[in-house]
Amino acid sequence: MTLIGHFVDGKRISGDSERRGDVFDPATGRRTGQVALASAADVAGAVEAAERAARTWRDTSLAKRTAVMFAFRELVNARRDRLAEVITAEHGKVLADAAGEVQRGLEVIEYACGIPSALRGGFSENVSTEVDSYSLRQPLGVVAVISPFNFPVMVPLWFVPVAVACGNAVVLKPSEKDPSAALLLAEWFTEAGLPDGVLNVVNGDKEAVDALLDHPGVKAVSFVGSTPVARYVHQRGSLAGKRVQALGGAKNHMVVLPDADLDLAADAAVNAGFGSAGERCMAISALVAVEPVADALVARIAERMGRLRTGDGRRGCDMGPLVTAAHAQRVRSYVESGVAAGAVPVVDGREVTPDGDADGFWLGPTLFDHVTPEMSIYTDEIFGPVLSVVRVGSYDEAVELVNANPYGNGTAIFTNDGGAARRYQHEVEVGMVGVNVPIPVPMAYYSFGGWKASLFGDLHAHGADGVAFFTRGKVVTSRWLDPRHGGVNLGFPTQT
Repeated sequence: MTLIGHFVDGKRISGDSERRGDVFDPATGRRTGQVALASAADVAGAVEAAERAARTWRDTSLAKRTAVMFAFRELVNARRDRLAEVITAEHGKVLADAAGEVQRGLEVIEYACGIPSALRGGFSENVSTEVDSYSLRQPLGVVAVISPFNFPVMVPLWFVPVAVACGNAVVLKPSEKDPSAALLLAEWFTEAGLPDGVLNVVNGDKEAVDALLDHPGVKAVSFVGSTPVARYVHQRGSLAGKRVQALGGAKNHMVVLPDADLDLAADAAVNAGFGSAGERCMAISALVAVEPVADALVARIAERMGRLRTGDGRRGCDMGPLVTAAHAQRVRSYVESGVAAGAVPVVDGREVTPDGDADGFWLGPTLFDHVTPEMSIYTDEIFGPVLSVVRVGSYDEAVELVNANPYGNGTAIFTNDGGAARRYQHEVEVGMVGVNVPIPVPMAYYSFGGWKASLFGDLHAHGADGVAFFTRGKVVTSRWLDPRHGGVNLGFPTQT
């Protein structure tokens, strides 16, 4: 049985802990390997390696850091198919979706290639007589990245390239459910010229997370996952004096107004609801139909769902399995709860016949109509291929529904009315808004993040917020006296 270990100080190691976790191929249900679950001592070893490397890396020129980023970008781009295969083998998403994940990660690497521009400070001459002031942004030191199972490549790449380009050393803890892609990224970074110890990977579970949150050598933590865990990470990390950005869960709404192109809206609802088997923090899980469009829209969505093929992601299917048997059963229980609560199951994913091994972790795309806000299929983040249609009577009722939700990650509005769209983007209390775009994930040079219970901390991922998160500002005020000046003056300095 293959043992998936850690990557510390430029090499793969197995670590000292004897604890192991199982890794599965979700499309077959077969165990494909075991992952070493790091102990606190394993984490401490990785942090120590990062601390040693950080002392030199922070003083490495921007030109050298940029050269490493460009080389890493070329390696990832050349090997994107290999990376997609690893994602599909351990996560289950179809190859096309995995390839898209790699592409979005590449965009952040490309943003990090421009780090010299992003780190430029400001300079003011003669703020006082022969006194100049200027600002700097300097790295924090060692930072930790804790990433989720649903994007084993894209989410680490939201943070690691920016953190490294800014001069930090990183300890990455990927999900223990699909750990192999992170190790490949670390090896390729080393191949690109990154010095040993600047990027380390420790696999593990809560023990490893707590060790990173508590270690005094870790100055900042970036996290993506569920809201309860994000809140925990933010609280524990902040109590330890760390800077924390913790991106949590979501319940993303797609509002469809009566004037919308219903065919476009139906396509978008299917794509955004069932891509990656709904295991996306930006997935559309609640469709808000403003009457009188609900009947026509539900019929169009159901017709498109009938053409979807669920199965092994390596067979050209449209949607793959869920990541684990336990998660598949959890999502299935929500479907059962929706039926019991009185929602109408227009398409029941429990009845799917997958194009794959019978032991795979299957649940087909599911569509509920006549969902009401008190049902658990509406209130909870299901993180699976379940789309709930809520019918409302007006635009105002739709906005009220969205804003009453405790989450505020992403939302979309479908309409041909520019005034309505502009009003919605102004009034809705959500961090990322799409207008006729169902999954409004920003490009890398903008920042990703939500509002309310979808984000704990002040700064979002990548873009300008990413640079701000991984650096500290410093202002220098300097006077260089020429030979004409001198003497003692005990008076308080004044700006003259």
